[in-house]
Amino acid sequence: MIHATLDLETLDVSPTATVLSIGGVKFDPFTSDSPHSRFYYKICVDDQDKLGRTTGEDTIKWWAQQDPAIMEEAFDQTDAVPVAKVLDELNRWVVGVDVFWGQGYGFDYTILENMYRSLDRPVPWNFWQIRDSRTLFGLMREDPRKKIQKEKHDAYADAYFQSKAIQIAFADLGVPEPWT
Repeated sequence: MIHATLDLETLDVSPTATVLSIGGVKFDPFTSDSPHSRFYYKICVDDQDKLGRTTGEDTIKWWAQQDPAIMEEAFDQTDAVPVAKVLDELNRWVVGVDVFWGQGYGFDYTILENMYRSLDRPVPWNFWQIRDSRTLFGLMREDPRKKIQKEKHDAYADAYFQSKAIQIAFADLGVPEPWT
């Protein structure tokens, strides 16, 4: 069974948010093997403006309080790719994935689903395939990401460390295989 984590860096918290970048990995939650099949794209902001995607004032203020290097990387549009191309690549990448993880209900996947719909494209996963790692980590004494993650607010790094933390949680909680 293939599990995957996707993470977004955005300019809003609404379903219509402008997305700066998307990162993802595939992994086996029952092992400590490194996540694999890196997925990472910066998404063209101007392209999203034409689609009416949104920017939130509070989110912009939040970004302004982050480490300048992190903010610079997040906002750098060098090599940014049009939305349609990113979704095409994501469609190819998700083939064979059985379970999709996100950090919290209704954020990353809700935004992505809205983006698919704004381009009249079918969403490449079913609602029942989505899992919430925040709930999983809440079952533990401490969020395992706090011990292992250094880079934050980088879509790929966030997806990678979220996947590693899911592996830790599965091991610590004794989640039996197979689990869906």
